[in-house]
Amino acid sequence: MDSALCALELLGVFLSLSAWLFSLATTLMSQWLTLSTDLLPAESYELGLWGTCVVQELGVLECKSYDSLLGLPADIRLARILMCVALGTGLMAVMFTIPGIYVVKSCRSIDTLKSKRNLKMLGGTLCFVAGILGLMPVSHIAHLTVQRFFDKTVPYVVPRWEFGDALFWGWTAAFMHLVAGILLVSSCFCFQVDPFPMPVAIPLQGGQSSPALSPTRRTEYV
Repeated sequence: MDSALCALELLGVFLSLSAWLFSLATTLMSQWLTLSTDLLPAESYELGLWGTCVVQELGVLECKSYDSLLGLPADIRLARILMCVALGTGLMAVMFTIPGIYVVKSCRSIDTLKSKRNLKMLGGTLCFVAGILGLMPVSHIAHLTVQRFFDKTVPYVVPRWEFGDALFWGWTAAFMHLVAGILLVSSCFCFQVDPFPMPVAIPLQGGQSSPALSPTRRTEYV
């Protein structure tokens, strides 16, 4: 097996696992949006998928979870659903990819190698889907935030929400998922299953085996 192909597979697995961890951190973080005002410089506000937090000047963090899922704004509710689906898809991608890489020891028969390639192909495709699913809510929240920030109908003195760290973590996770999917799928096309040569019996001239080579021939001595 080509060492470059093994390195490509390992890099794809590493990126897919790292992307899933980044997506998990993005989902749990409360810094999707941040807000600070000149009226209360000692406090800043954070908005996440699961609640809102108040950060005081001394570093004290007070958070409150949302009371109801149906009472959430449409963008937060959609982002929560898509991020949960992206987490599930990314986890399945890792579970399918790891048994499909060549360095995982298993039987080296032709059927097994084809099955491993199919598993790796499925894992790479799921990685790509997870990247798209994770990119959608982050970009949608960012788009709405930019629109509301530059809304001229709102007075200038009204404080506005700005980008939080979770958005950048989400973009990073989506990019890593997409790259991992491309690497894994590319390694499937680079990997060719060459059938092992099977021994073929070569018949002797006339179709009869030589008496000298016959196992049933016996030699008697007088």
